[in-house]
Amino acid sequence: MAKVKTTFYCQNCGTQYAKWQGQCNACKEWNTIAEEVIQKPEKSDWQSTSSAKTKRVSKPLLINEIDTSQDARMQTNDAEFNRVLGGGIVPGSLTLLGGEPGIGKSTLLLQIALKLPYKTLYVSGEESQKQIKMRAERINPNSNNCYILTETKTQNIFKQIEDLEPDIVVVDSIQTLHSDYIESSSGSISQIKECTTELIKFAKETATPVVLIGHITKDGNIAGPKILEHMVDTVLQFEGDRNHVFRILRANKNRFGSTNELGIYEMQGSGLREVSNPSEILISKKDEELSGNAIAATLEGMRPLMIEVQALVSTAVYGTPQRSATGFNAKRLNMLLAVLEKRAGFRLGAKDVFLNITGGITVDDPAIDLAVVAAILSSNEDEALQRDFCFAAEVGLSGEIRPVQRVEQRILEAEKLGFSTIFVSKYNKIALKNTVIKIQMISKIEDLVEFVV
Repeated sequence: MAKVKTTFYCQNCGTQYAKWQGQCNACKEWNTIAEEVIQKPEKSDWQSTSSAKTKRVSKPLLINEIDTSQDARMQTNDAEFNRVLGGGIVPGSLTLLGGEPGIGKSTLLLQIALKLPYKTLYVSGEESQKQIKMRAERINPNSNNCYILTETKTQNIFKQIEDLEPDIVVVDSIQTLHSDYIESSSGSISQIKECTTELIKFAKETATPVVLIGHITKDGNIAGPKILEHMVDTVLQFEGDRNHVFRILRANKNRFGSTNELGIYEMQGSGLREVSNPSEILISKKDEELSGNAIAATLEGMRPLMIEVQALVSTAVYGTPQRSATGFNAKRLNMLLAVLEKRAGFRLGAKDVFLNITGGITVDDPAIDLAVVAAILSSNEDEALQRDFCFAAEVGLSGEIRPVQRVEQRILEAEKLGFSTIFVSKYNKIALKNTVIKIQMISKIEDLVEFVV
């Protein structure tokens, strides 16, 4: 019998050590180093008994001889997912999807698997086939291309893949898989690395795309070693608040496209619905004009969005005024209040100020500064802004209205949604012609006061 080999891994960052020690030298965490058994017998290739697909043998080529023509991407019948990936799934790619527990990762990938026009194998190590079937009946009961397999051992999964020959494989989740070649438990550093390596080898040799679901830690990072994110081609993050219906899909890494795109979904009882025009949902419908509401033209990745900013300014009941912001940086709110007091002469030091970005989303785009200021002034004076006003500019410490990037996209989005006037910085260079929307250029915060108050 071969000698059992052991080594020590940091369960937080994946650094390997020859012996145990209290603190990890790499991530400085305490008591995260654990011993794992590594016993690697002679390893057979995953295709050793299979003749289903031809094995490609690599050989060196001159760089001028390499064929750069791209294989056609696989369309998923999900416009938001296609947008984030850069136009569809690339054959032979490995995609990792991470997100909070209960946010809808399994629902999203099962929904996509049921809609795919390709033969799909959905491998689950967390749920039984009956559980998945119950969810599938709620989402899309009619699918003739999706096969469900409940298995955690990679050798058994590859055997089923050889028999079925799927066009795409979905694994839920990578932390539940284990390989016979590693003796440690599922979810350990060595198991995750080994299972991912086997899946990469399978994907690249057969041009079959693989989509993995990954758990995350309490800090929001993908659980397991950081090398996992380096190994895969695409890392997607599924975000949202379980108390709100909206979910946002972002690409943190994408070897085949941009990382600036994002997809927006709405969680419903029948699954996740694609939101093709999120601006109409994020702006509330009101029968009467209310003070303290302003519309901002922001950007999420490459997509322009119109969001509603709500502010409430009231006299401080208790001695110290309160400053509260939901979906917006509280320190930036304090800065804007100081600018209003210093440059525009508004006495807000003895008043409570509450700010909210509707829809449960968080925005860090500085272009919504002007909308925040407008909403605060509107609430302070108890005068409603006109419904067809919107704002897209940054406010500086000296009260100047600063230009923002891609302002023309913001203007066109506002025009498409029926706004009559958009307030932008005087220093933005705008080449748009024949626009229906009025572009109001302002240079300092005092100019805004004339329109709001």
